[in-house]
Amino acid sequence: MIAVTGAAGFIGSNLAHRLASLGHELVCVDHPLSAAAAENFVGLAQFLYLRHDLFLEKLSAGALEVEAVFHLGACSSTTETDADYLRRNNVEYSQRLWSWCAANRRPLIYASSAATYGDGEEGFDDRTRPEKLTPLNLYGKSKNDFDAWVYAEIAAGRPTPPGWAGLKFFNVYGPRERHKGPMASVVWQAYKQIRQTGKMRLFRSNDPAYPDGGQLRDFVFVDDCVDHMLWLRRHPQAEGIYNSGTGRARTFLDLVKAVFTALKLEPQIEFIEMPAALAKQYQNYTQADMSKLREAGYDAPPTSLEEGVDRYVRFLKERYPEA
Repeated sequence: MIAVTGAAGFIGSNLAHRLASLGHELVCVDHPLSAAAAENFVGLAQFLYLRHDLFLEKLSAGALEVEAVFHLGACSSTTETDADYLRRNNVEYSQRLWSWCAANRRPLIYASSAATYGDGEEGFDDRTRPEKLTPLNLYGKSKNDFDAWVYAEIAAGRPTPPGWAGLKFFNVYGPRERHKGPMASVVWQAYKQIRQTGKMRLFRSNDPAYPDGGQLRDFVFVDDCVDHMLWLRRHPQAEGIYNSGTGRARTFLDLVKAVFTALKLEPQIEFIEMPAALAKQYQNYTQADMSKLREAGYDAPPTSLEEGVDRYVRFLKERYPEA
């Protein structure tokens, strides 16, 4: 039985569906479910659902036979201001899972975040140590704090989970993210806006080095992130922290035009001012350095932006034709 925390969430639910398709029995772990998040379990034929606190209790009591843990559960809001909550939920919970996996010799694949890179001044290289990074928000700090703790455990010679890996997900898009609301990808936002109004609004650039719509992101299709996790699970010798992206930055204009193309419509794009609060922590460029994962042996090509958007839009048209 494989445990997936955050299994009702975006990346977690896509991982759960893939594992189920491969014949694995699942323990799906999450917070008390909202109706929107519960939609992500549609199509999963058989699984055990546990609230996140009960999951830890059952693990500690020896009441669950788990062969591996994929830990994707966290507060992922980049606007969360409660530092104590983030410490308890994103750091201490992860520490307890790490310690259990280390003591019981179970692999642990966990979600770090590209938010750990902050403004990108130190680059986007997954070889950079956590102490050299300065995240722009408390969410990113919580993820970086756990990464730093992991390295400290290793340096101290304490037991580690066999075959552990952390992944820094970049700008992920794809099926099963509707429950994220305003935090969902620009693809989902564009799909809704275009279907409802025939056009898409994008933020004007706040940096003269980038034209309007020319801000760059490493947009990665969620299936690729799942592929990265499953490859690392199959190759325990490649333990470490890795980026999960494509290695190629694309513009927001590229992304939105791909949505129009998938909908067989001519692009109609308007530019609006960026809110001042957002402009203070806005990144105009992200691009994952994928060389570390490639050097570890992962050789599958990334899904192209155009192909990923087309596949996602087909899913949306089938699942949410009214959106």
